[in-house]
Amino acid sequence: MKEAVVLKEGKEKSLTIRHPWVLSGAVKGVRGQPRRGDLVRVVDHKGNTQGWGFYNPISPIPVRLVSWGNAPVLPDFWKEALEKAIFSRELLEKDPSTNAYRLVYSESDGLPGLIVDRFNDFLVLQTLNPGMDRLKIQIAEYLMERLPIKGILEKNDSDVRQREGLPIQTAHLTGSPTPDSIEIMENGYLFNVDLAKGQKTGFYLDQRENRAAVARYAEGKEVMDAFSYTGAFSVYTAGQGAAALIRVDTSQDALDRGRQNLSLNKLSHLPDEPIRGNVFQVLRKFRDTGRYFDMIILDPPKLAATKAQRDKATRGYKDINLLALKLLNPGGILATFSCSGGIDAATFERILSWAAKDARRKVQVLHRLSQGPDHPVLLSFPESAYLKGLLCQVD
Repeated sequence: MKEAVVLKEGKEKSLTIRHPWVLSGAVKGVRGQPRRGDLVRVVDHKGNTQGWGFYNPISPIPVRLVSWGNAPVLPDFWKEALEKAIFSRELLEKDPSTNAYRLVYSESDGLPGLIVDRFNDFLVLQTLNPGMDRLKIQIAEYLMERLPIKGILEKNDSDVRQREGLPIQTAHLTGSPTPDSIEIMENGYLFNVDLAKGQKTGFYLDQRENRAAVARYAEGKEVMDAFSYTGAFSVYTAGQGAAALIRVDTSQDALDRGRQNLSLNKLSHLPDEPIRGNVFQVLRKFRDTGRYFDMIILDPPKLAATKAQRDKATRGYKDINLLALKLLNPGGILATFSCSGGIDAATFERILSWAAKDARRKVQVLHRLSQGPDHPVLLSFPESAYLKGLLCQVD
């Protein structure tokens, strides 16, 4: 194969530690005429092959590696990677209390741009670059044959696809069509999920372990679940003996579905106050009216997708944590999260320390939380560690 992406001198260093991205600033030139989505050789400035990856000249990441070294990538490389991903989720597959988890996590599973989430008998698939998008039908058909599932939905509505020059689309791929609503189980709790219209692939699977960790502190507490979405944290805390719930979200549909999920788990008897509104504004109103809580859960949407957006996100995270700290009763519990890739764990903890200083509250970190094992962190790819959480006691 004559096509190759040639790196500038010294820019091969990240590949030698098996980081899977070639950034546009690292590219010296391109040999031949590779097309978008082609597998291309990546060579250093001396012509030595560093690896092979998917090519996309319009992307800020023009090559995403799938293999390292000189050996060409075989046509069925993705089957081997899928088998490894399936095997690594074996404990979850055997867990009778959980039937929803991430089956494939992109670069961390050696399949850059591929996300596959399992929801009971159905899969939701995302392909986020042209190379992986070419393979989606083959991958879907293979997974359909390989796993005891009923159907696969393509939910390619991520703005990442637009940056990669791909269309936004949601469509049935193979097997039985996905129903409008599907019931899943997570750690024994039941949830009604809208796969086609819900956020991300329908449900935040990365918080499974964190929900259980937070809920252990909920007994007897009045809990505010901010950015509650469809109420997963509310269900867990109610299930562990919370005294009352206050759920805040901008979406009435999400609040309604959260109420359904409480009923689904026979928890609707608990005092439950759904509030539709902007969380920042709602917290300020509580501050101004002197209303306090025993536990506050902050799980906001992504505020900084990239490091370029970090300053604005830092202000947002500090503001909301400062408000929450002021609203907690002495001895209260704060569970605060960031899913922003542009904010690393050390920065997030530093933001909380600034908020604690300004709020004049003593804050003890009880647990540092992260994404679940079905979202594995690849050590050579720190970008795969995106979810940060701190479970704190506040005096």
